[in-house]
Amino acid sequence: MKTNVLISAALLLLPAVAAAQTAAEAERLETSEIIVTATRRAQLLSDVPIAVTAVSADQMRTTGAFDIRGLNQLAPSLFVSVGTNESNTGARIRGVGTVGENAGLESSVAVFVDGVYRPRTGVAMTELGELDRIEVLRGPQGTLFGRNATAGLINIVTALPQFEPGAMAEVTYGSYDQLRLVGSLTGPIAETVAFRLDGVWHKRDGYLVDQVSGRDLYDRDRWLVRGQLLLKPREDVTVRLIGDYASRNEECCAASILTPVTQRQRDGAGNVIDMPNSLVATLRQIGGIYTQANDGKDFSRFAALTPREGFGQRSRDWGVSGELTWDFPGVSLTSITAYRQWRNLANQDGDFAALDILKRRDQQRHFGLFTQELRLQGKAFGDRLDFLVGGYFADERLRTEDDFRFGEDIERVGACVLAEGQARGQGRLDMIDTSDSSCFNRTVTAQVLAGLAPGATADTIRGLSGLGSFAGALGYDPRGGLYNAAAAIGFTPTGNLLAGTGKGRETFRQTSRNFALFTHNVISLVPDRLELTLGARYTNERKSVEGVFDMTNGFCAALRGSSLASLAGIPCALNASAGTGFSADSPGARRRENRLTGTAVLSFRPVPELLTYASYSRGYKAGGFNLDTSGLLAASPNAAQLSYEPEDVNAFELGAKLDLAALKLNAALFYQGFRNFQLNTFNGVVFEVANIGGCKNDLGGRDRDLVAGNSACPAGQRGYGVISKGFELEAVLSPARDLTVSGGLTYADTRFADQLTGRDGASLPPTLFQLPGARLSNAPAYVATASLAWTPPVAGTELSTLFYLDLRTSASINTGSDLDREKLQPAFTLANARIGLYGPGRRWGLEVWANNLFDTHYQQLAADAPLQGGGTLGGVAQGLQAVANQVFLMFPGEPRTYGVTVRTSF
Repeated sequence: MKTNVLISAALLLLPAVAAAQTAAEAERLETSEIIVTATRRAQLLSDVPIAVTAVSADQMRTTGAFDIRGLNQLAPSLFVSVGTNESNTGARIRGVGTVGENAGLESSVAVFVDGVYRPRTGVAMTELGELDRIEVLRGPQGTLFGRNATAGLINIVTALPQFEPGAMAEVTYGSYDQLRLVGSLTGPIAETVAFRLDGVWHKRDGYLVDQVSGRDLYDRDRWLVRGQLLLKPREDVTVRLIGDYASRNEECCAASILTPVTQRQRDGAGNVIDMPNSLVATLRQIGGIYTQANDGKDFSRFAALTPREGFGQRSRDWGVSGELTWDFPGVSLTSITAYRQWRNLANQDGDFAALDILKRRDQQRHFGLFTQELRLQGKAFGDRLDFLVGGYFADERLRTEDDFRFGEDIERVGACVLAEGQARGQGRLDMIDTSDSSCFNRTVTAQVLAGLAPGATADTIRGLSGLGSFAGALGYDPRGGLYNAAAAIGFTPTGNLLAGTGKGRETFRQTSRNFALFTHNVISLVPDRLELTLGARYTNERKSVEGVFDMTNGFCAALRGSSLASLAGIPCALNASAGTGFSADSPGARRRENRLTGTAVLSFRPVPELLTYASYSRGYKAGGFNLDTSGLLAASPNAAQLSYEPEDVNAFELGAKLDLAALKLNAALFYQGFRNFQLNTFNGVVFEVANIGGCKNDLGGRDRDLVAGNSACPAGQRGYGVISKGFELEAVLSPARDLTVSGGLTYADTRFADQLTGRDGASLPPTLFQLPGARLSNAPAYVATASLAWTPPVAGTELSTLFYLDLRTSASINTGSDLDREKLQPAFTLANARIGLYGPGRRWGLEVWANNLFDTHYQQLAADAPLQGGGTLGGVAQGLQAVANQVFLMFPGEPRTYGVTVRTSF
C-alpha cells in the first residue's frame, strides 16, 4: 500500500540523512525534543525506558484534532472510537480496551488530565483547549499514576499560566457549517501569581440524515471554559489551581443499515444457500425503512428514526483541582487534590429503526469523584537512587437511571417476526399478510395446516395465526400472535400487552473507594550506563451497589413460567424478572479486593545515542458490577449475579531507543497475557459482561457449540483468556531545517485463547461461540501511520508556510465484540492535510485543511439491530443455527470535511 511504501522509503533513507546532519542542526534538534513526565520525572522522550508516544500541542493542531480521537492519526498503537453513546467512547492500546456502553466498567486505558483521573474514557471526550502535550503510555500502569490501568494510559497536560502576557484567538469555519472559536489569555496578576483563561465554542451540523424527519444527526454543540492560577509564593513552592466546565448538547449516535442485508440458511439437503432477507421484506410492509447503499459501499449516510424519537445527548462536566509542589533539601513533595462531577442525560430510539419497537426517554449517568494523590520523590546515595513513594485515595459515587420500554409497534412487529419465522420454516412466504392482526394470511395458513401432521409445529402456527387456540390453552384471542399467547396462558393485561412496558425505572447507585500505596525507584547500577527500575503498588478496592427497579412487563414473567415459554424471546427482550431491587447490605452487593502489582525494568545504554531496556509489569483493573438488570436471573435475582471479577495482566517488553538528532527511532517487542479479561457485549438489546479466561485443556470444541454449561475448565488448568503480542516502531526524521517526516508501525496479534471459559472456569454465554482463537474486536493486525510537515519560509519576506499530510492505514478489523462475520471492516486508510501561511513570528496564520481527505467510508462499530432478526453467517456455516436473517447496524466514521482556520497570537 502507498502508506507502507512511504514509511519503508523513509526508514531506508534515515541513516544517510543522519550522517549528513551538521553539528549546528543536531544541536537545534536536541533542544526541540519533547520533554515528558511519563515517569513523573521530566525527561527527554529518548531517555524514558518505557513505550510511550508523545504528541505536542502543535502536532494536535496540525492534524486537526479537537479531542482525543485525533490521536489515532499520530499514535499507531492507540485506537479511540465511538459507538452507541458518545459518553462511552472506547480506547484501545495494542488491540486491548474496554468495549461498549456500561457505566460500571472501568477503562482498560485510563485517562488523566493534569494529573487528575477521569473515571471513564468517554468522560474525557470534551474539547481539550490549549495543550502542552499528550503522552500515550503503552502497557500496564499503576506505579506512577493514581489509578491502575491494564492496557495503557493517556496523560493529557494542558498549557500552564505564564508570567509573560500573552493571548491567542482562533476561528475555524468548515463543512457542515462548522464554526469553532478558540481563545486563550495568560499573564501576571502579581509578581508571584499568573493566570490563564482558555475557552472553546464549537458548533456543526450533522453528517447522517434521518430519512423520516429530515434532520441531521452527529452534530456538534459544545463549549469549554478553563481557568487557572499559578502561584509562586516562595522559590521552593508552586501551586497550580484549575477549574473547568464543559457542556455538550448534541444528537448522537444513530446508525445506518449495514449493506448488504442478507439471509443465509440450509436447504433440505443441508446445503448453505443465500437469498433475499424475507424478514426485512415483511417489516418493510409494516413501515420499516432499510436503506442500503447502492454505490458498492457497505452503508449509506442515512438513518431512519421513529417519529418523535431521537438520540439527544446532554453532558455537563466540571471540576476543580489543586496541585502543590514543595521542594525540600533532597526531596520534593507533590499533592494533587481534585473533585469532579460529570452528568449525562440521553434519550435513544432504542431500535435504531423507523418502527417504534424500543424507546429510551430518560437515561441518566452521574459521576462524582474525589481524588487525593501524594508523592514524595528525590535522590539519595550520591544520586545513585532516584526514588518516588506515594499514596492515592479515590471516592467515586456513580448513579445511573434508565427507562427502556417497548414502543407502540411492538405487538405488530412481534406478530410479524413470529409469522415470518413460521412461514419461512414451511417454505411458504405466502402465509404472510401484514394487514392481518396476526400477520398471517389465514386462508393460505389454513391450507398449510391441513397438510401438517398434529404436533408442536401445527399447534404453534394455529395459535399464532388466530385460527385456533394453543393446545391446552386457558383462553383464546382471535387476533392471534402474542395476544392469543396471552389469552392461552390466562394473562390479562391492565393496559397494553407490551407497548409502554419494560423498565419503568431502573436505578443503580454504586460507591467505590480506592486507596493505594505505590513506589517507583530508579537505581543507577553503572552511572549513565546501566539502571534498574523497581516499582510496586498495593491497592485496596471496595465497591458496593444498590438498585431500585420498577419493572412493568408482566407478560414476560407470565410467559416464562408457562407451557409457551418458547415464545418469550421478544416479550422478554426487556427483563421483567429483576425484582424490586436490593440494598447495599444485600448478599453479594459488596466487593473487596486487594492487589499487589508492580514493574521491573533493566535499561542499558551501550553508547550515548542508544537506550535499550527489558521490562516486566503486572497490572490490575478492579472488578465490579454490571449496572444493567439484564444480568439478573428470574429465579432469585440478587446483586451477586451482576458481579464480575478483576482483570489481571502480565506484560513483558524489550525495547530500544536510538537518538541521532536527525533521526529518532523507537522499537519495542511486547507480550501481554490477560486473565479474567472483562468483555462487554451487545446482545441486540442490552450489554452483557463476561470474564474471559483460557483453559490449558483441549475442550474439544465445547466452548463454541452454543450449549451453555458445556465447557467447564478445572481450576488448575485455567490460564490467559487474551494474549497480545507483537512489535512497535516509531521514527522521526528531520533531513532539513524545515522538514520533518514521522512514521509508526504497530503489529499486534491480539487474540482470545484457543480454549475459552468464563468466570471461574464456567462456560461463556452461547452468543460468544465465535471468540475462541479469534482476534479481539477493533484489534487490527497492523496499523501504520506517517506524517510529513514542511515549513519553508517565503523567500525575501518574514512569512513562513506549512505543507502537512498525515496518514493512518489499518488492517481489517471486526467492529463487533461478539465477532459476527457481518461486522468486518475491511482495511482502510485515513488522511488529513493542511496548508498554511504565517506572518512574522507566527503572530497570525491562515490555514486551509481537509480531514479524511479521501472521504473513506468506514465503520466505528457494528451491532445487531434490536429485535430485527437473528442468527449469523458463522452460526449457519458451522451448523449451529438454522437461519441468519439478522439486520445489522453500523455507526459511521466522519466523512471528508474541509475548511479554513485563522489564528492570531501575541
